[in-house]
Amino acid sequence: MTITVNKDALAHAEKLIDRGDVTRDERDDWSEHAPSADDENRYIDREGWKEYSTWYLGVDRQESDETKGRFSFPMGDFRRIHRCAVISLESRAAQHDHDEIARAAKRLLEKIDAGDES
Repeated sequence: MTITVNKDALAHAEKLIDRGDVTRDERDDWSEHAPSADDENRYIDREGWKEYSTWYLGVDRQESDETKGRFSFPMGDFRRIHRCAVISLESRAAQHDHDEIARAAKRLLEKIDAGDES
């Protein structure tokens, strides 16, 4: 399993943060804010796999294109980036030695937090 940074998702996240489409929640909120499997399925049915993929910072190109197993490290709820999701994925990525993803998440978190200061 080779999970790398999903560059399209990273660009999507940066654009959402720049627009202010961010929920600035707390670290432990992600379990309550994360989309359910049914939410994911409805989003895929409505928007397609390409759009779905832009919400996941990790991609495993060894997995089939149109499977949920291809995408990991969710960043939001299909409307907004969630600070708690980025914190959670940074921690999980670091724990599992996905250093590139952890660094990308750290940059996103810094960008989110910098927006609090403006």
